[in-house]
Amino acid sequence: MKILFTDTSPAHVRLNARIVNQGDALSDLDAALSDGAPAARFKGSAGQVFEGFVTQAGSLKRVAIAGAGEPDAAKRGLNVERAGAALMAKYLRSGETEMVIDLGHADLSGEEAAGVLLGLRLRGWGFDEYRTKLAAEKRITLETVHVVGAPAGTEDAWQTASAVATGVEFTKKLITLPANILYPESFVAQCEEAFAGTGAELTVLDEDQMGELGMGALLGVGQGSVRASRMLAIRWNGGKAGDKPTAFVGKGVTFDTGGISLKPPPGMEDMKWDMGGAGAVAGGMLSLVLRKAKANVVAVMGLVENMPDGNAIRPGDVVTTMSGQTVEVLNTDAEGRLVLCDALHWTQDVFKPARIVDFATLTGAMIIALGHEYGGVFSNDDDLADQLTAAGGTTGDKLWRLPIGPAYDKLIDSPIADIKNVGPRPAGSITAAQFLHRFIKKGTPWAHCDVAGMVFSDKPGHSWDKGATGYGVRLIDQFIADNAEG
Repeated sequence: MKILFTDTSPAHVRLNARIVNQGDALSDLDAALSDGAPAARFKGSAGQVFEGFVTQAGSLKRVAIAGAGEPDAAKRGLNVERAGAALMAKYLRSGETEMVIDLGHADLSGEEAAGVLLGLRLRGWGFDEYRTKLAAEKRITLETVHVVGAPAGTEDAWQTASAVATGVEFTKKLITLPANILYPESFVAQCEEAFAGTGAELTVLDEDQMGELGMGALLGVGQGSVRASRMLAIRWNGGKAGDKPTAFVGKGVTFDTGGISLKPPPGMEDMKWDMGGAGAVAGGMLSLVLRKAKANVVAVMGLVENMPDGNAIRPGDVVTTMSGQTVEVLNTDAEGRLVLCDALHWTQDVFKPARIVDFATLTGAMIIALGHEYGGVFSNDDDLADQLTAAGGTTGDKLWRLPIGPAYDKLIDSPIADIKNVGPRPAGSITAAQFLHRFIKKGTPWAHCDVAGMVFSDKPGHSWDKGATGYGVRLIDQFIADNAEG
């Protein structure tokens, strides 16, 4: 989608939109609009849209008014995004190819105006690549947005926001691609293409290299698949030389059948997005690199496919992790923690991070606990947990903290190995986090974000259509902006 800044409204564009605050007078508009809006109960609340038609200079114009809510609202940033997103949701497939949006009527700051445009662009992403017989009225038509009345600072703010949007779009694409197209090797190829020429450093480990390092847990998950497993690291050195990086680690199970502990068929097709943690980490890293973040950051993704096969790992098998700890595998569908434990240990060994945060669609129990409203965060460091929660509150990628602690360790002790990969039914998300905690080196601040209910949605949200949400990208970007950039 093209977003173009201009001083005057292009006369040929039929669709014209403006952003207003809740309660704003509309007296400067044509009477059909100024009288029609209140008659239709339009108040200017966040995300509310009113549409009318007027004749100007002999041409029929389509006019839309979008509400940004109260100007002093605590969540003003999210509200202005909703205004832009609501316009895009209404007109994305409307037959209109261009829209003019006037940002000069709601007393917006430059950052708030860029937020409107961010909402527009995020909601405008769609994926119709494999739909060959899509009816004309269902096709995406809106391709260009002309921006007039932009307040001072909007274009500079948009440079940063557009980098974030690119990261979110990349994550949505990765999560949406089917598993016969996106698998460990092609995930790496997608990232190599996206990061080409950016200055980021990519490192890829193949199965032989991971075997030499002793990554028996990650390789155990992938050994039932014909698709080779990979470890991908992306490093960005935008901060001070010698400063330890912040590390983000993502679970990248590109398809999860459950392995020998086979999942039931209904809904298994959704397991193409079990790489949502790795997708979020890749997109978050792309946004940081594109906006040239002044911080040292590394993103690590453990990429596997979990399939049933004669060579697949079995319930009851014992694997040896890179850390040397042994794991009794009681359920091959609890595979994400096996991928992450080796990825976390390798990240700490190689990059010596100042702090480490992992993202994973780890447990169905997380959805039972928090639904699709929050991701869960577990941490050994109160400050880190608070910083992540604050970043999520700013961006709308919300997190809710849950506990970990020694009391949960006995639930995952194994009688024949150091640890077992599942505990009893109670506290399923907590015992999964407790498992990962055993692989964090003493003194390293760490947080685990279980985002199982957040990366994919069966209904549209304020900045996404049904499908991939892009959750996590903006959280990562905001966290770095708040806590790692001087």
